[in-house]
Amino acid sequence: MTRLMLGRTLERICKGVLLLCLLHFLIMMILYFDVYSQRFDIFSRFNNGRNGSRNNASGHHFYFYNISRANATVASYLATGEQAGPTAQPRANRTPSPKPLPPCPENPPGLVGRLLIEFSSQMTMERVQRENPNVTEGGRYTPPDCRPRWKVAIIIPFRHRENHLKYWLHYLHPILRRQRIDYGIYIINQLGEDTFNRAKLLNVGYVEALKDGDYNCFIFSDVDLIPMDDRNLYHCYEQPRHFAIAMDKFGFRITLNGMKVSRPDVRIGRYRMIKHERDRHNEPNPQRFNKIQNTKNTMKKDGISSLTYRVVQIKRYPLYTNISVEIGKPPPRPFKG
Repeated sequence: MTRLMLGRTLERICKGVLLLCLLHFLIMMILYFDVYSQRFDIFSRFNNGRNGSRNNASGHHFYFYNISRANATVASYLATGEQAGPTAQPRANRTPSPKPLPPCPENPPGLVGRLLIEFSSQMTMERVQRENPNVTEGGRYTPPDCRPRWKVAIIIPFRHRENHLKYWLHYLHPILRRQRIDYGIYIINQLGEDTFNRAKLLNVGYVEALKDGDYNCFIFSDVDLIPMDDRNLYHCYEQPRHFAIAMDKFGFRITLNGMKVSRPDVRIGRYRMIKHERDRHNEPNPQRFNKIQNTKNTMKKDGISSLTYRVVQIKRYPLYTNISVEIGKPPPRPFKG
C-alpha cells in the first residue's frame, strides 16, 4: 500500500515537472519570435529606406524613415548629407488639411433681381457697417465659401458727396457680396476747389489700386448711381463693359482701340440717380466737344502716360479706402471772342 501511494506521488511530481518544462518552452518560443520579428522589421525598413532614396536637384540624397511602432511615439525623419531632423508631428497632434474651396459660380444663385431703391430714409455709416460685418478694413471682401473667379477694384471719383456715399455703400456692398466676387472699394477724393476732373481721378484710382492689390479688372462708378438689379454683375469681361446702359458717354475711346463695348440686358442695366444740384466748379467743360473730335490724336499721350498728381492721405475706413489727392489746376480755357 505504501509503495502504491509513493508511486502515485512520483507520477504527479513528474507530470508537474513536465508541465513546467512545457510552459517554459512555450515562453521561450514566444520571446524568441518576438525578438526575431523586431530585428527583421528594423532591417527591412532600413533596406526600404535605402532603396527608396532619391536625388534632389542639388545632388543630396533624401532618406525617408518611418520607425513607428504600435504603442510608441510616431516619428518621421528627413535626412540629408548634412543634417537629419524631425519633419512631422505625432499623428494624434496633426491638424487635418482644409479642403480646397470650390470655384464661385459664374451665375450666383443668391441674386434677387429687381431692387427697391429709395433715398428717403436716413442713412448713417454706422448702420451700413452693421449691415456688412464681413466687409474688412478698406472696403475689402472675399467670399468665405468659394474661390472667387475675379478680383475687382471699384473706383469712385469724389468730392463733397458724403451723403451720397452712405446710400451707395448701403446698396452696393450687399449686391457685390451676393455676386460672389473679391472686391475693394476706392474713393478718390479731389482736394481743393479747382475744377472737378472726373477723368483724371479715374486714372489716379487705377494707378493707386494697382499698388494695393493684384486686380483682374476695374469698374469706374459715380457715387450718385445705384444699380436697380443685382443681376447686373460686376464681374470681369473679355471686352469693356458698360453697366449703366442709359449713360453711354465714353464709347469712342474704346472703339478707337479696336474693342467693343458689352452691355447688360436692358431689363437689368438700369440705374437710379440720387438727385442733386451741380456742384460749384463742376460745370460742363465748354471744350468737351472739341476734345472728343480730337481723341484719336490725343489719346496716346493724354492719360496714364502723362498723369501727375500728389497723394495727400490714404485712409482705410471699415467700408472703403479713401485716397485724397491733389491733381493740380486744369489748363486755362481759351478766351471766347
